[in-house]
Amino acid sequence: MQNDYAITELGPREIQSPLPATPWGRDGMRVLLDAVIPAGAEPAEAPAMLEASGPSQTIYFDPAETRAAIVTCGGLCPGLNDVIRAVTMVLWHRYGVTDILGLRYGYEGITKRFNHPSIRLTPEVVEDIHMKGGTILGSSRGPQDSAEMVDYLLEHGINILFAVGGDGTQRGALDIVDEVARRGEKIAVVGIPKTIDNDILLTDRTFGFETAVELCRGPITGAHMEAKAVRNGIGLVKLMGRDAGFVAAYATLASSDVNLVLLPEMEFTLEKVLQFLDERLEKKSHAVIVIAEGAGQHMLSSEGQDASGNVKYGDVGVFLKGAISDHLKSRGLSFGIKYIDPSYIIRSAPANADDSVFCFRLGERAAHAAMAGKTGMVVSQWNGQFVNVPMSKLAGGKKTVDMDGPLCTSLMDNTGQPRLA
Repeated sequence: MQNDYAITELGPREIQSPLPATPWGRDGMRVLLDAVIPAGAEPAEAPAMLEASGPSQTIYFDPAETRAAIVTCGGLCPGLNDVIRAVTMVLWHRYGVTDILGLRYGYEGITKRFNHPSIRLTPEVVEDIHMKGGTILGSSRGPQDSAEMVDYLLEHGINILFAVGGDGTQRGALDIVDEVARRGEKIAVVGIPKTIDNDILLTDRTFGFETAVELCRGPITGAHMEAKAVRNGIGLVKLMGRDAGFVAAYATLASSDVNLVLLPEMEFTLEKVLQFLDERLEKKSHAVIVIAEGAGQHMLSSEGQDASGNVKYGDVGVFLKGAISDHLKSRGLSFGIKYIDPSYIIRSAPANADDSVFCFRLGERAAHAAMAGKTGMVVSQWNGQFVNVPMSKLAGGKKTVDMDGPLCTSLMDNTGQPRLA
């Protein structure tokens, strides 16, 4: 395995795992980073590989002396409670770790000056939380000082920290890892990547994404029915996706009622969009448009930054609704336009069945990695396999829709829309 993808361990694993009759076949297994060989290319003699995730026959932490903690950060996403439950249940029932804390309100909960009381997590506490949306631990945005957070972990005797959140959360977790190492302490920090946008590098998918796509079908269907009910009817739906349009793309393919989809990765002009709409209304007298929240930001002005340092995007849905209305009025047309933004309803929903399974398997493998003393890593699914990925590898950017790739081709085939640049 190339050292670039090696996982840091706190020390030798000298304790026999308490897991009964567990197959250890994945211990030491590797997963190819790139499963595709370009036409005409020869396979590399030493291809890059990721460490397969799973239980280890020997572990680093003594379960009887281990205190674990879980923190959830950033915006809400279906499946957060499922992950909390999974980590708690596996630590408690499989490893015998019965000292598990839920830290409140994101990284504020690991910073003493906020004085947020923690929650003691037990199987009884987490028993039914997967049936609810949101997170029982609360959340917050924005970084906290890594030295203060490590002070908190040491003061409270926390040996393992599970950080559930997006790329910003994992950057914060990596800062904690570096500070722990600088002090020569032995605290494992394991991340579980979370973003409804599905835009984290080295992940096939992130939890909550499939639930979001499923729940987007209802608003799109509603927009379609509203548009067809009137002459020159337009249904406009704004969906999640700041920098990556995966939710809007997959929801469009799942519904097959969309005539025009606009993604952050797409180059388009308002003039071309309005021209397409004119042609569509002339032919069919109705249209359904889906736009991702980060699309078309070149037409708007930014609104500063949020607590995490992200640029606050302008509301492209409201802007486009106004632009369409003004354009059709200038043409003297009778029309009806319905604008739907279901984002917060979807973000706060409980996970669907498939995401619930996925969340449990991620949380389960995070527990295995942590008990083995692995640190500075996230659990991910890559090339269909669960793998351990160094946190540092998530910092190089975001996964986006390839506008020359097969997903974009499927979108164009499904909607029939032209290129709008």
